[in-house]
Amino acid sequence: MSDESLLEWTRLATDGDAGSLRCGDLVAAVAATLAAAGLDTARQEARDLVAACCEEPRFWPTLNAEALLPARVVAHARAAAARRARGAPFAYAVGRAPFRHLTLAVDERVLIPRPETEQLVEEVLRRTGGGRGVAADVGTGSGAIALALAAEGGFERIVATDVSQDALDVAGLNGAALAGELRARVEWRHGALLAPLAGERLSVLVSNPPYIAYDEARDLPASVRDWEPAQALFAGDEGMAVIAGLVAGAMDVLVPGGLLALEVDSRRADRAAALARAAGFTDAEVVQDLAGRDRFVLATRPADPAAAATDPGDGR
Repeated sequence: MSDESLLEWTRLATDGDAGSLRCGDLVAAVAATLAAAGLDTARQEARDLVAACCEEPRFWPTLNAEALLPARVVAHARAAAARRARGAPFAYAVGRAPFRHLTLAVDERVLIPRPETEQLVEEVLRRTGGGRGVAADVGTGSGAIALALAAEGGFERIVATDVSQDALDVAGLNGAALAGELRARVEWRHGALLAPLAGERLSVLVSNPPYIAYDEARDLPASVRDWEPAQALFAGDEGMAVIAGLVAGAMDVLVPGGLLALEVDSRRADRAAALARAAGFTDAEVVQDLAGRDRFVLATRPADPAAAATDPGDGR
């Protein structure tokens, strides 16, 4: 934060009761901080940042410019503006991100949930008739998929796993905060790939695994490459290692008719679907996201896996 911004914060922070501040003044101060850092959309981001810190819709600050905000909101917005000015992604700066109808706490220990992953949840709910049995979310991160399924679906139980205990700590906090919105119990388990699911019989195995090859790091935006956890982004074998591990073991934990649902990227979708068909899944299908990119692989465990191996169809 520049010296000018610090002076502006000092002036504004004394204009009110015990650190409180008018909403319009807070937006102006945040905009000054972001503009000094070179953000082209400083005013718009300032409005959105203050709205997020107030836990209100994005246009709320514009409509409530004269509202007096408490000191805790002012302090939160000030810290968030400083982090954003240093290059933190918006969600990390404010410490929360929307996912479907939920609001999740996020920081550098977990990936920021994306709209594409919201579509993955929609596909799971649609293909399971709203959810049934036990579902597992492998590589849960912030808990986004698991908590959305628990809140919206009719599952008996959700098992959410991650190789990162730090990520599970974030997910557990989100689960506790959202407990009143959940229809199903969520269990948090630590471990790699399918090891934490030993003994489970699942109706759904869903995952948004790491799928970026290490040599593709240079092509990522700095906001992703420099801030989001590498363990959740990158995988060996040209980005296919974790996908291959999930597909190879999925048949052992899914019940007949169970759904395997993976989020991948367009460069790997066909390869992932081919792996699923080779493993004995039927109806292995590549589904596009709303931008028209190959994004999801969905496959069904047959009653007789051997029969699926003779299916000549390509699943598309």
